[in-house]
Amino acid sequence: MRIAATTATAAAVALTLAAGVAPDASAAGGASASGAATIDGLWRMDGYGTVLDLRRGAYQEYQTTAVSCLKGDSAQRTGPGTYTVDGVVLTVRPGPGPDRATLGADESVSHRALRRIPALPDACTRPMPKDPLTAFDAFWQSFEENYPFFAAKGVDWHAVRDRYRPLVHTGTPRDELYDLFNRMVEPLYDAHVVVQDGDRFKGQVRPGTTAPSEELDTRVKNFVVERDLADATHRQDFASGRITYADLPGGRGYLRLSAFSGYDTTDRSYAAQLAELDRALNSVFTSARVQRLHGLIIDLRVNGGGSDALGIHLAGRLTDMPYVAYAKRARNDPADPTRHTRPEPIRVTPAAHTSRYTGPVAILTGGSTVSAGETFTQALIDRPGRTVRIGQPTQGVFSDVMSRDLPNGMTAWLPNEEFLTRTGRTFDGTGIPPHLTEPVFTEEEFAEHRDSAFDRAVRVLSRLEG
Repeated sequence: MRIAATTATAAAVALTLAAGVAPDASAAGGASASGAATIDGLWRMDGYGTVLDLRRGAYQEYQTTAVSCLKGDSAQRTGPGTYTVDGVVLTVRPGPGPDRATLGADESVSHRALRRIPALPDACTRPMPKDPLTAFDAFWQSFEENYPFFAAKGVDWHAVRDRYRPLVHTGTPRDELYDLFNRMVEPLYDAHVVVQDGDRFKGQVRPGTTAPSEELDTRVKNFVVERDLADATHRQDFASGRITYADLPGGRGYLRLSAFSGYDTTDRSYAAQLAELDRALNSVFTSARVQRLHGLIIDLRVNGGGSDALGIHLAGRLTDMPYVAYAKRARNDPADPTRHTRPEPIRVTPAAHTSRYTGPVAILTGGSTVSAGETFTQALIDRPGRTVRIGQPTQGVFSDVMSRDLPNGMTAWLPNEEFLTRTGRTFDGTGIPPHLTEPVFTEEEFAEHRDSAFDRAVRVLSRLEG
């Protein structure tokens, strides 16, 4: 599951190009003494319920709703317009104009628009009470203002408040409040909705699906190696075991990714993960192999997600033509869930100075294909060339995850974005459907030593070669 730093998680692919930022100016102004645009000042994001204080070389986030304001992430400037928050590099670029700016993060693919404001909201200038009722109101309001999918999920959030708020009082025990919050969001069955209290947290997945886990991944990987790759050659693991490649008989290849994260376990920065991914891809997509490869199976059936930017990077190895992978937008009106930020097209650019594979691809998915595993799957929908999806629908959670701290120290994690196809469709809730439906790692498949989706992919690729 993709849970990242609050402002970093849904910002942009890091344009760590150091934007020329002038020396600090006053909080109220939008330009330095020389007249150049500056990022110094107070800003409100479009969508995301967030205010940023970027004065005096510091980065301070405020998470806001109509009833709350709490400090979030903080950092010191590490370069012109750059900050590092919990290992994620953020870049703020001024413009267009003195009162606009954009925020980016190196592990994500979109941008957040910033608009200058003259002062912090009043609620951000005073401490908030920490009692259970205040925590309840902040929790409910965070979803009320940011969650986009109540109508699609058939959940009346106002009725939820009316049912549960009378159960909360100044003496409600912490454990009881934690359980109540979980009961409130359980009907959403949204894997990107999590209630956290210290080391304990709880979430839900779509009914009939299984959450990806280390145990499931190990079981599936062992099964695939024993059964599907028995006659394969040049099998190799990369990226701390999260990426596996093997040459299959008949000039086909098999590429398995269990996540788009965790590739370098000693350095959690995006740069380190990208370097590990490139090491793997450089070994897989050699010039000699690309020339003889007639088909490629990409197995995402157990993929816990991670960085969308890594998925877009991989997609760049699978095309020789640029194209739009999808567009992202965020809910942008606390009172109206149908209003959004302007959709931002996310483009796939062919990888430069390296070999690329542009032949037929069979991508295997299932209910344990989650988050960045799904956005990568969506990025291949309009891939130039022949791509077929086989298996079961993905989990149905695409948005980066917002972190909303509560006054009592608990945290709510929730999505607020949509990923759009070129026709404006989203797959939130239902997941991306396969072109060809096959069972995926059912107990019956395990017991009978079958992998119907893999076998179907081999047959389909054999036909597509012609």
